[in-house]
Amino acid sequence: MIFNETAIQGVYIIDLDLRKDDRGFFARTFCAREFEEHGLKPVVAQCNMSFNYKKGTQRGMHFQVPPATETKLVRCTQGAIYDVIVDLREDSPTYLKHVGVELTAENRRALYVPEMFAHGYQTLTDNAEVVYQVTEFYTPGYERGLRYSDPKLGIDWPLPASVISEKDANWPLLSD
Repeated sequence: MIFNETAIQGVYIIDLDLRKDDRGFFARTFCAREFEEHGLKPVVAQCNMSFNYKKGTQRGMHFQVPPATETKLVRCTQGAIYDVIVDLREDSPTYLKHVGVELTAENRRALYVPEMFAHGYQTLTDNAEVVYQVTEFYTPGYERGLRYSDPKLGIDWPLPASVISEKDANWPLLSD
């Protein structure tokens, strides 16, 4: 794997190191040892998948608070998404800053999402599928969210939201 650190400390875009031959390629998508070598949390408690019918579908911005904080490794396995995370670590110099990256079935990239980052994405194609490896079990009482369109975040989503859950559309604004 090829670990590319972003402008926000602890956030990585992970590319595959393809071993190609006449059959196709082989690549490692996860290795606990390599994650540890980069100071990343290598635990997997759950693997989740979401499938989205329509281009422009908006999901998130979700996170869990202590004691159920999550680290995620997110990869798009069909179609394409624009994936965004927001730093919610109050003592961080990049507090409320965000990173956005296009994850596609073709580029095979993954985004490493540390604890206390809100995570969300928008589908760029119909029939987009996303797979998450998560370090903590989903714990509804500790789930929180930010509104994807909060002006204080300044996220420039590529498309208007075509489909969004009522919960995601109504997370409170930071100014509330």
